Amino acid sequence: MIAVARQGDQSLAQIARSFGISESCLFRWLRIADREDAGPSPSPDRGAPAPVSDLETENRELRRRTEHLERQNEILRRATAYFARDTLPK
Repeated sequence: MIAVARQGDQSLAQIARSFGISESCLFRWLRIADREDAGPSPSPDRGAPAPVSDLETENRELRRRTEHLERQNEILRRATAYFARDTLPK
């Protein structure tokens, strides 16, 4: 599939349809193949920015972690309020 797509005789949509996969899947496979063909990338220097895909991945993970922590904080706030109502003078 990658070889057919690289020939450029057909559009990605046509190739994806003929192989029975989605266009986005084919596009992703092409990116992976391009990375593999380029070989191992040199390790980034300390001052050099990380590749965009690494930053995007890290950003997604940090957002997911933040949402998780915010949910935990909300649960703890509610639990504190629940238990505090029994200890307040009436």
